[in-house]
Amino acid sequence: MSEAKKARTEKRGFLERLAAGEVIIGDGGYVFALEKRGYVKAGPWTPEATVEYPEAVRQLAREFLRAGSDVMQAFTFYGSDDKLENRGNVSQKKHTGSAVNDEACKIAQEVANEGNALVTGGVSQTPNYLSGSGKEAVQEQFRKQAEVFIKNDVDFLLAEYFEHVEEAVWAVEELKKTNKPVAASLCIGPEGDLHGVSAGDCAVKLAKAGADVVGLNCHFGPDETLQTIRLMKAALDKEGLKPYLMTQPLGFKTPDCNKQGFIDLPEFPFGLEPRIVTRWDCHKYAREAYEIGVRYIGACCGMEPYHVRAIAEELSEERGCLPPGSEKHGLWGDGLRQHTKPWVRARARRDYWENLKPASGRPDCPQVSKPDSWGVTQGDKDLLQKTEETTDAELKDLFKK
Repeated sequence: MSEAKKARTEKRGFLERLAAGEVIIGDGGYVFALEKRGYVKAGPWTPEATVEYPEAVRQLAREFLRAGSDVMQAFTFYGSDDKLENRGNVSQKKHTGSAVNDEACKIAQEVANEGNALVTGGVSQTPNYLSGSGKEAVQEQFRKQAEVFIKNDVDFLLAEYFEHVEEAVWAVEELKKTNKPVAASLCIGPEGDLHGVSAGDCAVKLAKAGADVVGLNCHFGPDETLQTIRLMKAALDKEGLKPYLMTQPLGFKTPDCNKQGFIDLPEFPFGLEPRIVTRWDCHKYAREAYEIGVRYIGACCGMEPYHVRAIAEELSEERGCLPPGSEKHGLWGDGLRQHTKPWVRARARRDYWENLKPASGRPDCPQVSKPDSWGVTQGDKDLLQKTEETTDAELKDLFKK
């Protein structure tokens, strides 16, 4: 057994693995995957499926584990109390955030124990922040979630999906009080956060706040994410700061996105399928991320288990093993040598798939879109938190914009 493979069979901590130079493979996008499967509601994107459909969450986690994920991320995205009761969401009243987050941790731990994976609990941006409720109110939301994570003794904590570095710093400050390792990722692109803070300055702020790992997730595809992490790394290096780096991009191509990312695209969220990255795109992404120096390499919305498997396969030499999910997957199309049709057998080679330019099959559609670019961000009246559902009259006002 190689030293790398032997290390992977031993139960070691998050920072211990990173300090040893190991690559940690994250998991993929739960909310999009579970929405497509009928267990998450598009719009609120909240994680009450952990108590309503726990087996669906458990099965997806197992698929990510089989694909090569080293981290089982508890499905706690948008699991703060204020989000679970925002704009007509009844999940807080029906279940409570504590119950939703607790069950998420238990599912993640159960699956992690099946494959020597780590467990993390995550907090994300809050309606309280977007409403301008202030630091104390926002950190109280993070504190409630963190208490559940600590009760379940997760391996590390994650502050992810923040459009504003100010709120992410508040999250890091609160999570660091637990004495657990903390990773922090922003959903920003090369232009920086929505308050105009550059990507590099964002990284520096997170590192100075105490984040052990700094990086990006969601809102942008692999290409833009890699561009942004380079900017972050350069700024960190200039300041002499050395947090570990992480990237978890979208599973969509986003060359036409503006600062707001894919939620500004007219296709969001129900028409994004033509933009889905291929497994071969994920090979390229994983290799480039590794060469930049990223050691926590994962995925976000739109990324399914087969995308994560591609990441793990690309880095199999560095990791000392292939994931279990490669049992039924010939590398670079090698399994096609068993295909009946000779022209398909001829595709059983790496150079074919690396150089393929896939067509969308939609000749009447444009190659890129024009983002909506409303420019709405923290403090705008349309982002104010409210427990009541959006009315038809309020929707009609939005239709006019």
